[in-house]
Parts: sequence; structure tokens; C-alpha cells
Amino acid sequence: MASVSLSSRLNKAVRQHYMSLPQGERVQVTYIWIDGSGEGLRNKTRTLDVEPQTIDDIPEWNFDGSSTYQAEGSNSDMYLVPVRMFRDPFTQDPNKLVLCEVLKYNRLPAETNHRMNCNKVMEEIKEHIIWFGMEQEYTLLGIDGHPYSWPTNGFPRPQGPYYCGVGADKAFGRDIVECHYKACLYAGVNIYGSNAEVMPSQWEYQVGPCEGIEMGDQLWVSRFLLHRVCEDFGVVATLDPKPMTGNWNGAGCHTNVSTKQMREEGGLEFIEQAIEKLGKRHKEHIRMYDPRGGKDNVRRLTGLNETASIHDFSAGVANRGASIRIPRQVGQEKKGYFEDRRPSANCDPYAVTKAIAYTCLLHSEDREKSEEENIPAM
Repeated sequence: MASVSLSSRLNKAVRQHYMSLPQGERVQVTYIWIDGSGEGLRNKTRTLDVEPQTIDDIPEWNFDGSSTYQAEGSNSDMYLVPVRMFRDPFTQDPNKLVLCEVLKYNRLPAETNHRMNCNKVMEEIKEHIIWFGMEQEYTLLGIDGHPYSWPTNGFPRPQGPYYCGVGADKAFGRDIVECHYKACLYAGVNIYGSNAEVMPSQWEYQVGPCEGIEMGDQLWVSRFLLHRVCEDFGVVATLDPKPMTGNWNGAGCHTNVSTKQMREEGGLEFIEQAIEKLGKRHKEHIRMYDPRGGKDNVRRLTGLNETASIHDFSAGVANRGASIRIPRQVGQEKKGYFEDRRPSANCDPYAVTKAIAYTCLLHSEDREKSEEENIPAM
């Protein structure tokens, strides 16, 4: 029996009695933010007197940053600045979820607030109408840290029957996946699809296409919904890029990218130009593609289990063992998009999309030198 939380065994019928009580015109708004780990999400809820119609109707708030790895206790108040609003699939309409940026006491972005700089880059390249689609892989665990539905003192059958599998001996935790999918649709997250992955108890969903800064916003909220759904079921969703050692696939966040030029006739030329630029800055991108500067991805990008080596850059048509994959249809139609397979499952989508946009559309040696000269001394 998988190890599930005690909270998930509480009487949900009793809970439903209270959840169905009328609340008048007042509205619950749940503020969501990224904590100081750069991976964890926090949330808290307040009441507004009327239903907010736009993000401007939601006031700033604050929280204790000393309890989220973001401040010292002697100066702990941090600002929550609302940036995008969603419907709340847990308490339902008219209640809201709101994603927030975190600012320090001096109104500067917190260290793990990569959204602000990402947005600057996206505004600078707005004319290119850059689209992203991110494939979020994750693994379901019991609260004891053991993969959900794996034998307690052993391993399931080797990889092979699980990818897009059907059946109780192949698909573990489908209820969670389907509930998360519906929660995303209800909330307004632009979820594109989902499937079982190669390793048992590993799943994937895709978000996109999203333009510019919206990609990061949508993916972070989809992660919040995933963790909340898993909480209800009493299990854990880990975004660890290599949760199980050995001959088991890791978990990535493959990132699909296209610009207006790439999507038009003859766009393959611009795709190839972008790939060439990405190859020249491979090391810089590896540092941005997981929250530990590449140390997480070292365990995943080994050259095995459908990955390229972290030390080498490669690209190819329909090649899932390359750093960059050009889908076969794109190769045939000579236009479309490319897939960067290097980002880890626990990446910050703001850091990833900013790095790709900057390298493909803004970077030059002269600009890089100028920016380095303008970096203030620490």
C-alpha cells in the first residue's frame, strides 16, 4: 500500500458541507508566490469585499520572508505584487488565485524573483511574437519518498510498457493526472495535453503555446495546482530531475520555441540560426536550466535515457538524444519550432525563457561586453 498522508483520509463529506455554504458577495483570494528555494511555492488567502475583475483590483499584500528563506527576522516583511489572476478550482467561483512577484523591503526583486528581468527581455523582443510551450514532467511519490505504487522493497518491471500506457499494472496515479488537468482548465491555465511517461509513476503535461512572459506565469500556476491536487490525494509530486538512480528516465521540462519568422514559410532558416546561437552559449544555458546552476541536471543529462550529455551540444531532426530536437514535421515543412530538451523538471521557466529569448534574439558579443561593464561591483 502506497504511503499517503493522514490529511487525505479526513472525511471529505464533512468538508463539502462547509465548502457549499454561501459566502455572499465577499470573495476569497489566494496569493501564490515562489519562495527562497527558487522551487517551492507558498500561498495564503485573504477576503475581498467584491469579486475582482482585473489584476488591478487585487491589492498588494505582505508576508514574513524570514519563514520562507527570503529575509532575516529583523527585517522580514516582503511585498506580494499581484501579476496574473486565475479562477480557483478548489473553492470555485467567484474565488480567485493570484500569482505574485516578491519584492524586498526596498522594492527591489527578491533573489528568486526572476520574473521582473524576464519581462524586460520579453518586452524588448515583443515584435518577434515569441511563443513557448513547456513539457512539465514529474514523478508521484508517497509521503515516505518512495515512488507511488512501486513495490515497497523492490522495483517494478523495466521501462517499456509505461509510456502512454493503459492498465492498472502500467499507469499509476491517473486519477491525480485527470483531476489536475480539469483544475487547469477551470483555472484558465493554457494546458495543452498530458501523458504517462517512460518511468512508472512519472507523468507529463504540456502548457502552451504562450507568448512571452505568460509562459512562466502559466507554468508556475500549473505547478501550484499540481501540488494542491496531490495534497488532496495524500501524495507528493516531485520535480526532481533524477528521482531514481539507475536505468530509469529522469524528468525534464522540454521547452518548445518559435518566433513569427520561424512559423512562416522558409522559417527553418531562422530555426537553424537560433540553434547555432544556442550552441555557442551552451554552458551559460546549462547554468540557467536548473535552480542549482547545472548541478541538478548533471544527474539527468548523461547521454543516456533520451538525453544528451551535459558537456556537449547537439541538434538533430527527430532526435530525442540531442540537446535540441527539430520535430520531423518541421523538417519536412521547413517551418515551425524547435525543442530545447535541456531544461530540468525543476527549472524556473522565467530563467529558461529569458535565456532562450536573449540568446536567440538579442545577444551579441558587443552587447554582452557592454552589460558586463555596467554590472555594479558587489
